[in-house]
Amino acid sequence: MFEIIKSGGWMMLPILMCSVIAMAIVVERFWTLQANKVLPPDLVQQVWKLSRERRLDALALQKLRHSSPLGYVLAAGAANSFHGREIMKECIEEAGRVVVHRLERYLNTLGTIAAVSPLLGLLGTVFGIIEIFSSLMNGGAGDPTALAGGISVALITTAAGLIVGIPSLIFHRHLERMVDDYVIHMEAEALKLVEIMHGDREILL
Repeated sequence: MFEIIKSGGWMMLPILMCSVIAMAIVVERFWTLQANKVLPPDLVQQVWKLSRERRLDALALQKLRHSSPLGYVLAAGAANSFHGREIMKECIEEAGRVVVHRLERYLNTLGTIAAVSPLLGLLGTVFGIIEIFSSLMNGGAGDPTALAGGISVALITTAAGLIVGIPSLIFHRHLERMVDDYVIHMEAEALKLVEIMHGDREILL
């Protein structure tokens, strides 16, 4: 394996760096975007219970805000519930934009790696073929077997770029879909809290 990487030339270095970064992002995002961490179950019921029992003070709101992304959104709404429905919704929307930005952290980088890695591989192949034809111009056609071997070595970077780029693209799309699903669920939970706190909906605790 090391010999294959070495034969790919110096362009293998940025491709390998891209693979390491992509793997780190994928592992970190899957760890961070666990459903129970982003959307703790029964959180709306807990917030409503605290509010009904007059225990939703500044300390409880701070704890809720730092508990999870959904907690951050619900805390923003609960803290401004006494200002009315519209203000409460606006605060939830503002908090939601912050949460979405946090959930999408590093995904842009992962998408860039998915797009750039195959191009880096192609660039390495182009450089390799240029070197091959330069040697042909200087030393003549020589051995066809050596020429074929040189071209196969030049194509290693293209293969490496695709090996990095394809999984990166798959994980990027999958993680984006996860974030979209979480955002839709958070919107529904936040709307539920608004309706409950303003008497338009009942909840069973």
